[in-house]
Amino acid sequence: MTEWSRREVAMRALKSLDLTNLDDDCTAEDVEDLAKRGFTPYGPVAAICVWPRYVKTAKAALRDRHMPICTVVNFPKGGTDCGPVVEETKQALLDGAEEIDLVAPYRRLLTGHPEVMRSMVERVRAACGRAKLKVILETGVLADREVIQQATAIAIAGGADFIKTCTGKTPGKATVSASRAILRAIEVAERPVGFKVSGGIRTVEDIGRHLSAVRDIMGDDWITPQNFRVGASSLLDDLLLAMRG
Repeated sequence: MTEWSRREVAMRALKSLDLTNLDDDCTAEDVEDLAKRGFTPYGPVAAICVWPRYVKTAKAALRDRHMPICTVVNFPKGGTDCGPVVEETKQALLDGAEEIDLVAPYRRLLTGHPEVMRSMVERVRAACGRAKLKVILETGVLADREVIQQATAIAIAGGADFIKTCTGKTPGKATVSASRAILRAIEVAERPVGFKVSGGIRTVEDIGRHLSAVRDIMGDDWITPQNFRVGASSLLDDLLLAMRG
């Protein structure tokens, strides 16, 4: 199979980029800048992703230009009780979010309680209505391929629209082997489910390795914003540099 050029990788990644600022010291001004940067000379990114407290700021910054606003719940540690996570989700949607990235309670899975994970995914899915739900597995912590595939299957059964690798807030980053494990589980799912890679993705070369895995398993045509996303804060500059040739 022909390898993509650096520019071809950048072009595909740009269209599927969830441009993110989840820095602890993020400000309203940073969010306003993020909203501007999402509209590039080569087209818009797929979405912008911000803290729940900044969803309204992002919506105001976009004004009459449409771009999906994504936010995070049960983030970053995945240890909040289900009730508050559902309420956090509902408030984020009222504020203008269209996509929800939920950190699954992955530690409960590791301690032998998969039903807790499924229950939270189901309840947040119900709260989301038509909004997209991306479930973060924290693959850098789960690590084992079989555990990652088990977590993927649980999230899909609970109603996830996308399966996402990592928060980017733990030492473990997204690996190609973890991406492949998730994609293999998605491949055999009984309904369409997307894939989002996030955690340590900073360069065109980083995302290129994950895109190769996606292409190998799901095919070229599958790589669209409807099926594939990449979450990153510092990747955009390198993508634009590659697009300029």
